[in-house]
Amino acid sequence: MSPQHDHHLKLTRMTLYEEKINHIKNSCYSNDKQLKTVIATRNFIDENFDKDLNLNLLSDVRFTSKYHLQRLFKRYYGLTPKQYIIDKRIQKSKEYLKNGLKVTETCFAVGFESLGSFSKLFKTKTGKSPSEFQKEQVSINKLNSEY
Repeated sequence: MSPQHDHHLKLTRMTLYEEKINHIKNSCYSNDKQLKTVIATRNFIDENFDKDLNLNLLSDVRFTSKYHLQRLFKRYYGLTPKQYIIDKRIQKSKEYLKNGLKVTETCFAVGFESLGSFSKLFKTKTGKSPSEFQKEQVSINKLNSEY
């Protein structure tokens, strides 16, 4: 091999190597940016679950397309933002009901606009109506306090 040919091979290898490095950097940076977007969105939902949240608002907060945000969120969390909001609200409503808040007050405190939709979703997610859940919790609390 001529020194010139050898030099050309080294340059080609270096270029391929650099391309690989750049590709890895770009994909990591891209993933890092995506991760920051979904984590920030989830944190925003956690802090504002009781507000009127929708995909348009969430995408505006993160300066991204709503379809892109929905895809990313589903990829990282296995749920759409809307499903996550509902789960968060149901989780919080369980806490409120355990602490003695009335069903109607709980419904509005966690951000539902209608008692009917709240009760239906609560029963779908927990297998019990909000009032059944609350009665059960009161019974459990009485049993625990007796012992």
